[in-house]
Amino acid sequence: MEYFIGFDVGTGSGRACLVDRNGKLLADHSAETQTHRSPSDHRIFEQSTEDIWGALAQCSKRVLADSGVSPKQIKGVGFDATCSLAVTDRNGRPVSVSRTKGENEDDANLGGEGEWNVILWADHRAEEEADAINATGEGVLNFVGGTMSLEMEAPKTLWLKKHMDAGKFKQCMFFDLPDYLTYRATGSLARSNCSLACKYSYVPPGTTMEHASDGTTEVSEYGWSKRFFDKIGLEDITARDFEQVGGIPGKNGLVLSAGQPVGNGLSQEAAAQLGLIEGTAVGSAVIDAYSGWIGTVAAASRADDGQLSEAATLDGAASRLAAVAGTSTCHLAQTKEGIMVPGYVSRAEVDFSSPAESYWGPYRNAIFPDYWLNEGGQSSTGQLIDFVIAKHAAYPQLLELSKSTGKSTYELLGDQLDKMQAVAKASTRVHLTKDLHFYPDLHGNRSPLADPKMRGMITGLELDASLDDLAAKFSVTLEAIALQTRHIVETMNAKGHCIDSIYMSGSQAKNLPLMRLLATVLDMPVVLPPHPSAAVVFGSAILGRFAYEASRTYSIQSQADADRAAQDSVKLWDIMVDMTPTATRVEPMRGEKGATERKLLQAKYEIFLESIEIQKRWRQRIAEAIA
Repeated sequence: MEYFIGFDVGTGSGRACLVDRNGKLLADHSAETQTHRSPSDHRIFEQSTEDIWGALAQCSKRVLADSGVSPKQIKGVGFDATCSLAVTDRNGRPVSVSRTKGENEDDANLGGEGEWNVILWADHRAEEEADAINATGEGVLNFVGGTMSLEMEAPKTLWLKKHMDAGKFKQCMFFDLPDYLTYRATGSLARSNCSLACKYSYVPPGTTMEHASDGTTEVSEYGWSKRFFDKIGLEDITARDFEQVGGIPGKNGLVLSAGQPVGNGLSQEAAAQLGLIEGTAVGSAVIDAYSGWIGTVAAASRADDGQLSEAATLDGAASRLAAVAGTSTCHLAQTKEGIMVPGYVSRAEVDFSSPAESYWGPYRNAIFPDYWLNEGGQSSTGQLIDFVIAKHAAYPQLLELSKSTGKSTYELLGDQLDKMQAVAKASTRVHLTKDLHFYPDLHGNRSPLADPKMRGMITGLELDASLDDLAAKFSVTLEAIALQTRHIVETMNAKGHCIDSIYMSGSQAKNLPLMRLLATVLDMPVVLPPHPSAAVVFGSAILGRFAYEASRTYSIQSQADADRAAQDSVKLWDIMVDMTPTATRVEPMRGEKGATERKLLQAKYEIFLESIEIQKRWRQRIAEAIA
């Protein structure tokens, strides 16, 4: 029997799952990873590649032990990770991206030896750099919705260039974290099209770019834009033909499609660390959210009445939005043609009279060659729910109840809402919070506004510190997440998408009240995999099987080999259909009660949109007052 392991690196943990070739999950294990926070700068989130790799090694050995599967039976592995910036020297040793060393915090610590060599996706140190990049009007911005996020790798690399000693900067190699993992696993410097296109300003060769700055048009020849990198101040990288970020494909670099075999498989050292066999096939990695797309959207789904949906084709998957929901939420939709969702170029030029719109992408070849992906997102969702609960005065009381009853805090809050609904004789839970309105961007807005300066707003506060009030705040937080998801989906559909269902993965998919609310707010089915929290790492296991089967057919020694082999990547869809288990479908609330709830939610959605306009007007008024 053939088996495969998927490896996932999330915001706070590493994970491995072991599956057979039919997609049956045999073992799953996770281990915590560390995140370093600056004591003086709340924007800083840093991690360690050594700590991350150690967590994955622990998980790999554990799933082998738990399943009883021999390492010789593991035929392929795949990796996914957060879109974080990993920095090493030219020998792969960690290079510090942290200003913290002992009690010191200054730029002198950057670029030397140090444990903290990963700038986490959530790190917001590069706001000025992102603003400067967005002011250029360069064509690469068209493929990030017109506005590059400070969470992406180009602003973070530019921040390092500005703050690090010039000599040290020139000795660095920069990886999006998924690509670092395949480098660590194989020793190959090959990069994934997913990471480069989605997070590092790479525009696949043959793609036309229109430069707003001067009105000219350019066809991407090498993937990387020398004009763009030079313009933003990263000329050190262009001077060496982009070697520090992976090189020019076909010249000094190799760029692979999702799941294509990397190098000669696991190196001897990596295999020993993971408890596997040298030469085991390794698939080209993807960003964690994209692995969630791979692990969910090919699923057939069954409704409560037993009705089974038809299997989707690759083109038919365009109507399926993958929502990968954990600490934050990413929303992914693939189309045959690229769909531009424009945003604004410079925050200084924002028209505050109407919300701007921005989605990351469209990204060409992000997963399948000649297909495009758009990505929307909410910067804080699961994290937001936990924050709202934990900061309430009644939280200690909730913890005591959880300890005494054995129920989770979410279960207890659900029970409390049921009691409140019965006492108030409310038609639905939403009626309990009819006068409470919450705008949820405590950590800025990723989509559809692309505005990290947005902040949270709540209206309807009372002098109430009871458990009832905590339950109401919990409920209105779920509403806010659902309403913002509607804002994201409606904007995508208005620009040319045809989304009619949501395929969930991640820990939030276990939150059934939120799933039911999403279905009703969006008026479309929400599809839940049988193992929601494992769906992302399961997607990486699928990449492992694809890499194994591809490696038996062809060998990639050059970019020309990779480009020819990419035409067979449609087989990845066949493997997805073959391995993805049947999912459960949550339908919108119907009948009289459903109509009543939808009417109230419509009013709340209109208030949600007004909150955006009001906050932007207030920001402008304050800016004018202090100018």
